[in-house]
Amino acid sequence: MLIARVIGNVVSTQKNERYHGGRILLVQPITPQGVSFGSSFMALDSVDAGVGDTVLVVQEGWAASTATTRRPGAAIDAAVVGVVDQCEQYP
Repeated sequence: MLIARVIGNVVSTQKNERYHGGRILLVQPITPQGVSFGSSFMALDSVDAGVGDTVLVVQEGWAASTATTRRPGAAIDAAVVGVVDQCEQYP
């Protein structure tokens, strides 16, 4: 699971029927302190997140697929599964 910031929306006029009604977001991984790292990537939204939101992303096929389509078998690499309100790190 990763913490990421939503940096954009992906518009797709044609997509697999399993993704019908699904929104695709462009997300940037961040540290708990909010510092960007790595490359941005696309994730299917399951929580109605928006640009600027800090989110939790799963990058595992089974979890991503069932979280977004509510059924197994869809080929999804990443899914937004939560919106982060606050992140605290303890010593």
